[in-house]
Amino acid sequence: MEEKGPGIPLIGDKLPTLEVQTTHGKMTLPDDVVSKDKWLILFSHPADFTPVCTTEFHGFATRFDQFQELNTELVGLSIDQVFAHIKWEEWIEENLDTKIPFPIIADHGAVAAKLGMVHPGQGASTVRAVFIVDPKGIVRIILYYPKEIGRNMDEILRALKALQTADREGAAIPANWPNNELIGDHVIVPPATDVKTAKERLASKEHECYDWWLCHRPQKNK
Repeated sequence: MEEKGPGIPLIGDKLPTLEVQTTHGKMTLPDDVVSKDKWLILFSHPADFTPVCTTEFHGFATRFDQFQELNTELVGLSIDQVFAHIKWEEWIEENLDTKIPFPIIADHGAVAAKLGMVHPGQGASTVRAVFIVDPKGIVRIILYYPKEIGRNMDEILRALKALQTADREGAAIPANWPNNELIGDHVIVPPATDVKTAKERLASKEHECYDWWLCHRPQKNK
């Protein structure tokens, strides 16, 4: 039987320690990035000098300040050598007038294999993976896209904001937040877990309810 490599880190797992060479020098992830309030988004792309990946890097770069405002660092990755990354960065700046401000990991395959990023049946090509890692180094969100579909950077930003809001508010976040069709930018109160709380829930003035198990309130700590 063929031996399987490491699987994808699951949500709730600590991101494995990664010693990497990047376009900004050597780094140890997540320790060199995450801190008391610093988040990490680690994302992979299939290859440098490819059209969809180029549009993605332009998208990440043009939103870099928005990620920084959310105390979040971006780190890219593909199975390419560092000089290919540097040359691609130069091409993007010269032809698209966009500077890539974040580091890109030059991987020989070991990092991608450790994180389950290698595209099945595609040789050394990595999938379009996104790992959102919190200040404790814990993987909180995982997104995977096939080679033929580019990612939506605004959705990645939205998911990051939603996750940070959920942590800050001690609440859940509805669909399409902050523009949910039912409750707007309100957050969802955790459901009652006993009969007494369920009965009290509907009478509370701290939140609004459709029923005792579906209550919402405005954010307290915007």
